[in-house]
Amino acid sequence: MAFPVDLRRCQMLGLAGTAFLALGGESAGALPVQELLTPASARAALGLVGVYFGVVLLIAAWALLGRVVRGPEPPSPRALLLVLVVWASPLLLAPPLFSRDVYSYLAQGAMVDAHMDVYAYGPAQLGGPLADEVAPVWQNTAAPYGPAFLAVASALSGLTRGELPAGLVGMRLVALLGVALMAAALPRLARHSGADPAAALWLGALNPLVLLHLVAGAHNDAIMLGLLGAGLVAALGRWPAVGAVLVTLAALVKAPAALGLLAVVVLQARAGRGPLRAVLTTAAAAGATTVVATAVAGTGYGWIGALDTPVSSHNWALTSLLGRATGALLTHLGSDLAPLAVPAWHALGLAATAVAVLFIWLRLRPRPVYALGLSLAAVAAFGPAIRPWYALWGLFLIAAAAPSTSVRHRVAAVTAALALAVLPSGAPADTGQLLLAVSGGVLGVVVLWQAHQAAQAPALGRTA
Repeated sequence: MAFPVDLRRCQMLGLAGTAFLALGGESAGALPVQELLTPASARAALGLVGVYFGVVLLIAAWALLGRVVRGPEPPSPRALLLVLVVWASPLLLAPPLFSRDVYSYLAQGAMVDAHMDVYAYGPAQLGGPLADEVAPVWQNTAAPYGPAFLAVASALSGLTRGELPAGLVGMRLVALLGVALMAAALPRLARHSGADPAAALWLGALNPLVLLHLVAGAHNDAIMLGLLGAGLVAALGRWPAVGAVLVTLAALVKAPAALGLLAVVVLQARAGRGPLRAVLTTAAAAGATTVVATAVAGTGYGWIGALDTPVSSHNWALTSLLGRATGALLTHLGSDLAPLAVPAWHALGLAATAVAVLFIWLRLRPRPVYALGLSLAAVAAFGPAIRPWYALWGLFLIAAAAPSTSVRHRVAAVTAALALAVLPSGAPADTGQLLLAVSGGVLGVVVLWQAHQAAQAPALGRTA
């Protein structure tokens, strides 16, 4: 007997999950430094258990919703958008979760507002309460973000006068705007790609990674992806120049979105415009947008040099892991080449990315949205840095254009694993915290199993 599934059940289960996330985050999240609790304290331990209990409930709700979407009477895109609103609502006023990056955004915005060069200095140069909130590893690191995002962060700094609570709310609203643009773009991109709009929304917008990292974590990847999606939608219609402008703005938030300009060119060519004209109009729109956005932000062109901002030495990207392992082996062998191991692997990763992107576009040029999704996935996979939310770069567009249900299933499995990969404080885990996190997850599985058994019992009785 199958577990009875309906849209309302999924909605309530996911709401319970995000509610536990928000409640647990009050003591175990990425709190301001004055509110941080010792990880060994009872409140922090209970909060960590609660967060992982909530994550498991949310993943289960999302998986069950996937069954509804694939069922004989799938919900409409509007009904799914309502589910997204319900699931996200407890997280709106929750503290930042799974990362302290939002504090870096606020400090960098304050630096721009104070006419400091964020591409030459880290938040330590700013000093004061905002800089104190930035993780130590990034205190002296230049901003890796483009002028479009820094202009938003600077405007927010001026509006909130550097007040931390107001700044956190403002950054979450910016992230929510990005998620809203993503959700609005997905059905249109799916129809263009011959995919199911409801399935695209389920995988691309209701995904746990979106809720955990774009909403709860307030990452600027949300506005990058929202602008990218809006730009592609504009390029599908009669506004290819507007599409190029929006995609360029996305790239001026975070650089990987620049690959979207390839899709804009291909979409123009498919609409009957000559390839040369498509390239020239896209390049002109991108260039003009870059000049204007950089002038408005007042940051100068230091962002070009900041594209190679160093990554954390403990980053678990594939090329970083291989570089550290190679360096350790060379050190053991007494070689002087050990310091070159990580840079060499990063260079190989960039070369592999270039080859993969070229191969993808040669094979899938008639399907530009899907090709772009796979290309961004390759950038994340082979790049020098990786975080769970980087998976959303490619996943967002793969959700809109995946050619088969099996592709969506594989992407969904990766999503579920990545949703469990980071502690709510954003800090590295010790053994005790790992045990608490696992305990919370196991508790969630037990509760779900008991609910499944309870739901089966009346059905079996009626059958008898």
